[in-house]
Amino acid sequence: MPPESTVRWMYQCLFRIRFFEERIQELAREKAVPGYLHTYLGSEAIAVGVMAALRQDDWITSTYRSHGHAIAKNVDLCEIAAEIHGRRTGVCKGRGGSMHISDFDKGMLGAFGIVAAGPAIALGAALQERRKGSDRIAVSFFGDGAVHNGVFHEAAGLAKLWNVPLLLVCENNGYAEATATDWHLNTETVADMMAAYAMPARTVDGMDMFTVYEAASDAVQRMRQGGGPELIEFKSYRFSGQYEGDEQAYQPPAEVSKARARDPVLLARNTASQLGLGGAAIEALEAAAHRDVDDAFARAAEAAWPAPEDALEEVYVAYPKDRIAYA
Repeated sequence: MPPESTVRWMYQCLFRIRFFEERIQELAREKAVPGYLHTYLGSEAIAVGVMAALRQDDWITSTYRSHGHAIAKNVDLCEIAAEIHGRRTGVCKGRGGSMHISDFDKGMLGAFGIVAAGPAIALGAALQERRKGSDRIAVSFFGDGAVHNGVFHEAAGLAKLWNVPLLLVCENNGYAEATATDWHLNTETVADMMAAYAMPARTVDGMDMFTVYEAASDAVQRMRQGGGPELIEFKSYRFSGQYEGDEQAYQPPAEVSKARARDPVLLARNTASQLGLGGAAIEALEAAAHRDVDDAFARAAEAAWPAPEDALEEVYVAYPKDRIAYA
């Protein structure tokens, strides 16, 4: 079990992600921001549990369902909200939007709209740390649908060949877009696929953030000691659609009800008393998370828009003139 300070952070982070994503759903219904919005509802425990096992200087890559990962990686909440609104104060200055949140200072190498783009990027970060002799690791989050892309298998094969500290985190939320996992997997689990690479792999409950934490901590500790890559398949459930506006007609009501009974937030609340957090403490953490989210979106709505000329900045590398060599 993590120390008390980490436990409190985990609860605060869990509540922040849930309330943030519920606000995203409101924005989508109101059509308050442009573009597609993808929420992380149902998988919050994975981001919280894995990130609690990491250090701030470890690297991660994310997907287009990125808000939860960014929040758990301690990216500034106001900057995430402003980015989604396309404002100048966004973490990417309004250029990336919901699907492309990154903050290198926090170890977040990027969120990618292309399925399976992250593992190869995280592989590069892991290789860098191995060559430097560092004990930093890289973590790539991806969905179950990503395992059918060639780049995922290239990254897995090279990670094992080079023995790099890469943790592959498959967030199996039951659906690849609208296709159920048992319709698209050739194996019983995603973890089974790693036998082809002789890579350690396991399937773990992704609805309980402390179960996630324990599995991630074991893997991280082994990798910091030079143990090489590993895949953990965390099974969760996607409460929201593939995108906000998706009618979710492909999800059977009985299946949804069964998953809702194991809502990560519900499970966490039920566990709190066993960890010495009484009802008042949990209510205080929830209230603080609500305030943080409300403040972030209030600031985002009032923040300045990028100026037209900003589109010309940070497009090309700007070298000092005295360093430019002409043929």
